[in-house]
Amino acid sequence: MARRVAGLTAVASGVMVRSGAEDLPRAGKVPALIGISDVEAAADLITGHVVPTPTVPSPGLTDLLGVPVTAKLELLQRTGSFKARGATAKLLSLSDAQRAAGVVAVSGGNHGIALAMTAAVLDVKATVVMPRSAPARAVGIAREAGACVRLTDDMDGAFSLVTRLRDEGLTLVHPFDDPLVIAGQGTVGLELADDAGELTDVLVSVGGGGLIAGVAVALRARRPGVRIWGVETEGAEAMSAALATGGPVPVELSSIVTTLSAPSVSQLTYDHVSALVDEVLVVPDREAVRGVLDLAEHAKLWTEPATGCLLPAARRVLERVGEGARLGLVVCGGNATTSDVLRWAADFGLS
Repeated sequence: MARRVAGLTAVASGVMVRSGAEDLPRAGKVPALIGISDVEAAADLITGHVVPTPTVPSPGLTDLLGVPVTAKLELLQRTGSFKARGATAKLLSLSDAQRAAGVVAVSGGNHGIALAMTAAVLDVKATVVMPRSAPARAVGIAREAGACVRLTDDMDGAFSLVTRLRDEGLTLVHPFDDPLVIAGQGTVGLELADDAGELTDVLVSVGGGGLIAGVAVALRARRPGVRIWGVETEGAEAMSAALATGGPVPVELSSIVTTLSAPSVSQLTYDHVSALVDEVLVVPDREAVRGVLDLAEHAKLWTEPATGCLLPAARRVLERVGEGARLGLVVCGGNATTSDVLRWAADFGLS
């Protein structure tokens, strides 16, 4: 279980300072978390480059879950997911020399789409490394946007290749282990805090932890009383494993949810989640796919399992907190094809 710590008050007040890569927390030191001022600065930086997505009450999900539900519709971002925010913040921070040399990223799908499309708009050469398990649609979109796409046998191999390309001179745009990327993703939380009505609990999907880290910083500052829940799928439990052992550890990946399948979280995202998030819940792949179908039927939203996992987790949260809950769901992305969803549904006997 994640825990709240004494440093929470400092984060909520915005006085914590952002760390650079050279300042990442080490054993025995107080974690250097980004602060609300970093997220606000990222919001200013990316204004005009990303979509301020709608935050809306969902009558369908309210009926389904039996409590008021508000949805933050990041699937309406121009890249189909929240990843455009962090990628844009990072690319806009590059020097002329870095832009000329080009950038590289590793991705299970959505980060690669975001980097490729954003780099094309900003005229930056991009290389995207993906495992062969990445959705074919994501590979195709990244290539169509002009990125050089490199495929590897698995996610471990993808991270290894990216490390080599970084060492050869490309600037790494990490999907989660970067304070600028986390701050960019945190703008989702700023908009949610500003636009939602009363909330008691917010649920956020967790892959490498960049989204929930940034959202948690924003919510602790703007909505300090809200409980924050992370959600993973079985076989993509990098954050849960880190919380259980006291720090990042490698995990074996078996989930169908490639967009949540990080081989390990980073020290940076672990420090944020362990300090700011109430708990990380784990749900089966089958329930995540059922959540995709329920979101389509009840909320009229076409999502991916990385979002679908929020619904079974929401039911578990409601069992914990009882009456009076008002839920916020970060609908993180919708980059799944009809054939993907039909295949998953058939595989799990849900069709």
